[in-house]
Amino acid sequence: MILIPIIAVVFALVLDLIFGDPKNRYHPTVWMGKLIGKSVPYAKSVNSIAEKINGTILLVLAVSLVSFLILSFSSSLKYVESFDFNGLYKILFIGASIILVGILLKTTIAIKGMEKHASKIMSSITKNDLDGARTQLSMIVKRDTKNLDKQHVISATLESISENIVDGITGPLFYFSIFGLAGAFVYRTVNTADSMIGYKTEIFRNIGWFAANCDKVLNFIPSRLTSLVMVFSCIILRENWKNSIHIMKRDGPKTESPNAGYPMATLAGALGIKFEKMEHYVLGDGNSEITEKHFRSAISIMKMTTILFVLFFTIPVILSLSYLGWWFNV
Repeated sequence: MILIPIIAVVFALVLDLIFGDPKNRYHPTVWMGKLIGKSVPYAKSVNSIAEKINGTILLVLAVSLVSFLILSFSSSLKYVESFDFNGLYKILFIGASIILVGILLKTTIAIKGMEKHASKIMSSITKNDLDGARTQLSMIVKRDTKNLDKQHVISATLESISENIVDGITGPLFYFSIFGLAGAFVYRTVNTADSMIGYKTEIFRNIGWFAANCDKVLNFIPSRLTSLVMVFSCIILRENWKNSIHIMKRDGPKTESPNAGYPMATLAGALGIKFEKMEHYVLGDGNSEITEKHFRSAISIMKMTTILFVLFFTIPVILSLSYLGWWFNV
């Protein structure tokens, strides 16, 4: 029943905005991370090719396990749905399905969680606790935060917010729209693996090679599509949408990642500020100090982009693919 995934998306977003992320012991993404983390030592080898092969096997096994569990759940729902329910039982089944699918989908989304963590960083900045802000920032970025000054800490925080719009919101919704829960969870598994081992360091260069490249492929369309939706968000929120387009086109390709630069450049252009990762990139032309006001605007753009993405993409795609007989409900 196509009503289930559409309402489940809305339910998942409401859950996230109200409650945020569950505790680690209940969070599937945390379980994925622990599984990947415990598997890494077994993938180590003195041979670089062997490490790449082992890293590939590691990710394939993780994705296979997640796919098996989610597809088993989906099959169970389809099996129960095949029963000849009538009246109250039909309503109860639909309600239960929406709740279960919504809860599972919510675990792949991180809106309130990102806002909460970024707010802690900004709170430390307000209290002039730069060391505390650096420590909080180190939990959400790959770069070394030990020697960052105030402006670079805030810049990195806003960059993380713009990246999270894709990694933690529109990316899962994009793949849920096409492949159901399995798509959202496979995306998050790959994204989690990339965030853990997708580094070009001596330790992870080979083991994380496959995860990093899979993440690049999976994010290619969502990152660009999200940037376009962000522009519409800027129009509604009366931010500088024309400059967001200009900076996105000019600076989007500047980052080492072929995808991350697009939402970051779009946000920098919209807010009229400059994002800088020392010795790597500079996005935007702004010379003004990045302030709490810019942070609040970034959060508003993140939330508005989420709403518009669901309205412009997620729901229409689910309806269209269902009409074509492709979408498989959950």
